[in-house]
Amino acid sequence: RVTLSSTECYIVHEIYNGENAQDQFEYELEQALEAQYKYIVIEPTRIGDETARWITVGNCLHKTAVLAGTTCLFTPLALPVDYSHYISLPAGVLSVACCTLYGISWQFDPCCKYQVEYDAYKLSRLPLHTLTSSSPVVLVRKDDLHRKRLHNTIALAALVYCVKKIYELYAV
Repeated sequence: RVTLSSTECYIVHEIYNGENAQDQFEYELEQALEAQYKYIVIEPTRIGDETARWITVGNCLHKTAVLAGTTCLFTPLALPVDYSHYISLPAGVLSVACCTLYGISWQFDPCCKYQVEYDAYKLSRLPLHTLTSSSPVVLVRKDDLHRKRLHNTIALAALVYCVKKIYELYAV
């Protein structure tokens, strides 16, 4: 077992001290996210599940922006010109919408720098044996610069294509 320094792993323990325990758990999680720990272990089930869902929705928006934008850009190469805009335009609009929603709601949230860790080997390195919860949520900090650049670039290209195509369709 590899030991982690105290700056690498933070555990939000499920200890109920009064009626404001949930608020305390949320505050601890927020502080851990702001402190940018490499690993954050969330013992309280409710907050762990909410955080995992929030990250999943952000991942879904990112992937949808990339896949829809790619569909928008490559459909004109695969389908006849007269029909490609029926798929490429809605896909482009979806890509731009998902990218915009991600940018407004997730981009500045410190939680977007984390992913839920499922790898058993990596989990075995963490001090999970000290927990009282049987199913904690483990977050791992990941660099998301490249993924943000990817979906922003593809969504921008899809937007340019859509504007150009709409101009061509209605200017004639």
